[in-house]
Amino acid sequence: MVEAAEMTRAGFPLEISDPERIPTARYYDADFYRRECEELWPHVWQMACRVEQVPEVGDWIEYSNLGKSVIIVRTKDGISAYHNACRHRGVPLTEGSHGNCKGKGFICPFHGWRWNIEGKNTFVYGRHMFSEHQLDEQDLALRPCRTEIEMGCVFINFDDEAPSLREQLGPLAVGLDAYNADKMRAEWCFGTVLPANWKVAMEAFMEGYHVMRTHPQLQQKVPILYNMMYGMDTGGIGVPINPNRSMKENIVDQVDHMQLLSEGMAGMCHAKDVAVARTLIDVELPEDPQQAIMHWFGMVNHCVTQAGQARGEPTPDLNKLAVETPVKSVEFIFPNYFLLPFLSSMAAYRIRPLGPESCMFELWSLTHFPEGQEPPVVMEPVMLPYDSDQFPMIPRQDYSNIPLQQKGLHAEGFDFMRLSKVIEGLISNYQRIIDGYIRHEPMDKLSAATQKLAGNFDGPVLDLGF
Repeated sequence: MVEAAEMTRAGFPLEISDPERIPTARYYDADFYRRECEELWPHVWQMACRVEQVPEVGDWIEYSNLGKSVIIVRTKDGISAYHNACRHRGVPLTEGSHGNCKGKGFICPFHGWRWNIEGKNTFVYGRHMFSEHQLDEQDLALRPCRTEIEMGCVFINFDDEAPSLREQLGPLAVGLDAYNADKMRAEWCFGTVLPANWKVAMEAFMEGYHVMRTHPQLQQKVPILYNMMYGMDTGGIGVPINPNRSMKENIVDQVDHMQLLSEGMAGMCHAKDVAVARTLIDVELPEDPQQAIMHWFGMVNHCVTQAGQARGEPTPDLNKLAVETPVKSVEFIFPNYFLLPFLSSMAAYRIRPLGPESCMFELWSLTHFPEGQEPPVVMEPVMLPYDSDQFPMIPRQDYSNIPLQQKGLHAEGFDFMRLSKVIEGLISNYQRIIDGYIRHEPMDKLSAATQKLAGNFDGPVLDLGF
């Protein structure tokens, strides 16, 4: 059993004292959840919607999390956000999840007070019945919410003093810019409610260590790739090449692995890129295995880039990006949004808490399209039970574990998670940044620590500077 002193050391209950051990009660304790709601979420950048969801003046969409609702609206000057409450008696102004209010503005369904899309009050029913100071123009204006646009998304923050999102992202922002992430569009979006703490759901994607057991189809296709990272069970040679198979057979395995990623989660490896890779199975390669696989992947990057640009898509030069502004296969935007880029496309996940042991999980498939050939805008996720066979295979496999893990956290005597300091460090780094918010660490320190999350997938425990 963990000593009580370890669980409640100076600071606050359940604060992390050993970065390799995470107290399990952090994933279900009501008081710790309350601390997150009060000390973390009001001060962080939250992905509220995709930019394409509000393309025209007057288009609006509602974002809500932990009882707070925000209206994101396109004005003639750009995108704004307002706290979703009538300035009279607090009734939410929106009557649905999205719409257009260019002509009528926002109308309170209770007493009919109105505001235009710039947030200015335009009508008060029975205006003569109110004291003059109650109708001050500035006081009646809808309360703005801070916004920033990055990677094709609108982010909001309730804290006007928090560092900018771009400052928080650091070099990762440059990499995502180079990826042309802002020009990607959603092909589809699924959503589900998971009976698990939001951090349990997030952490399932902070390491690839689970692939062998959770996604066996991936590990079985290229076992050396995963063994060299997590086990060396076959005496791996340091490159994802099976020495018992020909070079062509190894290349076929790599393409088939891409195909499994594509079938398993679309944006994680788009079908159009798999098709390009298949055309390169028979190319001549250097005799040295390490040189051969590097050369082949370079050719894939080059040909995917050329194919995308030939279709009129804003595909970046993938080889140049890999050298100058690399992004990892999983990149996290603290606290609850992350991207899984691969070749021309990416998947995106957003997780919102619904309670100590419940969360909303949404996932998008994103890719580039030629201008004018974009698909219809995806306004809402297709909501499914978490065990639905309509989910792509990879998230379906992950969802089979997450609720089980939440149950296991309550087991008698299981007081903390035991993390590998080498490949599960991102979990620790994430959790300790949450502690930093709860302790009210200076914002500049929190921002600097959050920058260190970039490129930390499958990474080590880091010194966060506090």
